Amino acid sequence: MAKAKKNKSTRKADIANRMPLKLNPKRLDPETSDEAINVLIVGVGGQGVIMVSKVLAQICQNLGLQVKQSEVHGMAKRGGVVFSHVRFGKTVWSPTIPKGKADVLVALEWAEGLRWMDYLRPDTGIFITDTKRIVPPFACRSRILGADIGYLKDTPDDIIGKVAETFAIDATDMAAKEGNELAANTLLLGALSTTLTFSNEVWREVITQMVPPKTIDVNLSVFDKGQKWIEGSRKGEPVEGSAFIPLVQPEDHPVRTTLSIIEEWCKGCDICVKMCPERCLTLNKDQVVELADPEECTGCHICEWLCPDFAISLNPALNPPPNPIVQEAVA
Repeated sequence: MAKAKKNKSTRKADIANRMPLKLNPKRLDPETSDEAINVLIVGVGGQGVIMVSKVLAQICQNLGLQVKQSEVHGMAKRGGVVFSHVRFGKTVWSPTIPKGKADVLVALEWAEGLRWMDYLRPDTGIFITDTKRIVPPFACRSRILGADIGYLKDTPDDIIGKVAETFAIDATDMAAKEGNELAANTLLLGALSTTLTFSNEVWREVITQMVPPKTIDVNLSVFDKGQKWIEGSRKGEPVEGSAFIPLVQPEDHPVRTTLSIIEEWCKGCDICVKMCPERCLTLNKDQVVELADPEECTGCHICEWLCPDFAISLNPALNPPPNPIVQEAVA
């Protein structure tokens, strides 16, 4: 928690150089494994979690393996949690992965990946994640200007060492540079492919069938990038998309909000007083609005936006309107 506050938005951590080197890692082989291989894919609605799981399940079917896929996506259209269990091998009984039994965890969103880490095998689990952070509205419940957000502050540095391998990739940014940030899920498929024994031809064939025809080229391109990223990272080479920029945190000093009220323009309509979320405005004896409780003002601009007479302004310019009453609020 404390680490993130010390970092500025310009600070970048080169994650790849601090990952354990595995030049010839053993790939998961469903043909020789006595147990089913378990891959858990998690993310947020609209990121393509289901597409990733369907590609993997289809490959397994094409190869004649038993495969079971279980998914939950009821909140997909609302930006809610989406996850999919994919289990495949010579014999598969249950469609869901027990805690501590996932061989690979693929996360399309940073915080979602961290929430599911206890499903990974502690000694051999592989964590592949996009560093994209989608901050939900309920994480910003404080209306105070400059308030901290309720989003996880863990960085890849905090995760490395907790599982066998951790790969934190800025997949969304890399896909955007290729022309389509929605292809970030395919880039992670490329990363996932390095952990399994399936051939490149099988992966590329199914991806071509699953994605829209106009996006085939960009999807195959980012798939290759995902593979190369893992290979370079395992060799300890500098790789594109390995930087992790912490979310901007509020400064330690208070933010001053200046509220300017023009008495001549105020008609005492009381709209701003009634609509102020913090109830820090009031009408004085002359029926002119004033800031009664400066410390409660969050600088939300609602009073300024709703005033029909333009009598209120926040953070006025260097040349304010004539004869304003300037009041300062500390947020």
